[in-house]
Amino acid sequence: MDVIIRQARSEDAEKIAPLIINAIGDIADHMTAQKEPAAVLEKVVGMIRGEHTRHSHRYTYTATVNGAIAGALVLYHGNQAAALDRFLIEQLKKQGHYRTIEPEAHTDEWYIDTVSVDPACQGQGIGSKLFDFAEELILSQGGGKLSLNVDIDKEGAIRLYKRLGYSISEPWTIIGEPFHHMVKVISRKADKASFASDTL
Repeated sequence: MDVIIRQARSEDAEKIAPLIINAIGDIADHMTAQKEPAAVLEKVVGMIRGEHTRHSHRYTYTATVNGAIAGALVLYHGNQAAALDRFLIEQLKKQGHYRTIEPEAHTDEWYIDTVSVDPACQGQGIGSKLFDFAEELILSQGGGKLSLNVDIDKEGAIRLYKRLGYSISEPWTIIGEPFHHMVKVISRKADKASFASDTL
């Protein structure tokens, strides 16, 4: 199976939106100020097509299999979050909705907002390839901390992220719900040290 990961394009929005909504759940309702699934989907499609929110195609990457989108990664730097969320808050305010959008990462971290794989394509290693791709992107920028948040009740996901090298760093709250904030340090030096220990 040939998986190609590339920068998302605005015309991918209708394929990517369901993947993002499936991954972030109620957060999508909060960020769109909508409750009806069709309305949430329409708003998220618009966010992906646009350029100024955290779910813009500018911060999204797609995993394609035989030309079809099978997974998505949303990744941005924590120091971008305030500006991205401010834009969304202002857009919602113009529509008569008043929302606070909580930061999901520290300003010295890269942040994986979403990794989502089409249910029909799960179990094929696509999620792992998206995580690997995120690390390569950060290495290309000189390395740094890579973080994510996981619902404290999702024990399987927590075990997976620990296997991938993430550690729980602190509690986090998003729309009133408790999460674990998990962090992994990405560096060539760490990779070499790990390789050296593996070969001893």
